[in-house]
Amino acid sequence: MAILFSLITVLSACGAGSQTTGAGQKKVQTITVGTGTQFPNICFIDEKGDLTGYDVELIKELDKRLPHYKFTFKTMEFSNLLVSLGQHKVDIVAHQMEKSKEREKKFLFNKVAYNHFPLKITVLQNNDTIRGIEDLKGKRVITSATSNGALVLKKWNEDNGRPFEIAYEGQGANETANQLKSGRADATISTPFAVDFQNKTSAIKEKTVGHVLSNAKVYFMFNKNEQTLSEDIDKALQEIIDDGTLKRLSLKWLGDDYSKEQY
Repeated sequence: MAILFSLITVLSACGAGSQTTGAGQKKVQTITVGTGTQFPNICFIDEKGDLTGYDVELIKELDKRLPHYKFTFKTMEFSNLLVSLGQHKVDIVAHQMEKSKEREKKFLFNKVAYNHFPLKITVLQNNDTIRGIEDLKGKRVITSATSNGALVLKKWNEDNGRPFEIAYEGQGANETANQLKSGRADATISTPFAVDFQNKTSAIKEKTVGHVLSNAKVYFMFNKNEQTLSEDIDKALQEIIDDGTLKRLSLKWLGDDYSKEQY
């Protein structure tokens, strides 16, 4: 009986080690990623009704390389992303987020940038009077209130005597382009890849003008207590950069290699 009991104990121990939740196995942690649905080529709903885009497909690639995490998406308006992160309704924000002093006070950014975000003044394609930000004196420039572009415009305006008015878009579909077309706004601020998407999908055609106003790097955002998650993502992200996967994603979704600076 003693021998039989010992044998059963050994077999039981061996069985426990083979289970996915046994010793030496990491428990799979579900990570909720907050993102949007209206950022062309970045995070949007395609013609099949699927959430896709550069940021979305990059998260899916991270999911493949980090088996002890399971990444799921939660979509919302851009203005609600940081509120949801602060309330721990999401664990990560993936929406081309740049660093700022205000954001860094409240949240954690990972260390490895996954994109560069070249912002330029944008006008209607037939506008030949505005060739850059210097031509905006007395003009009305529209942007999203919580966007990276709003921060760039506000700083430039303050540093240069506030030559133009900054207005903020509402929630209507293609609101910024419609304001440009109607003449309620003279210009906006955008990236070449967003303008390319606009021109392919809308009758309202735009163009970028002037020099790059901001070539900021973009990162994922976390709550301050998510240091381990941030470090794990950085390790996988560096592999994605080194093996050329990030460049391929950028070429596919953005039309150029925005894993490096654009001029």
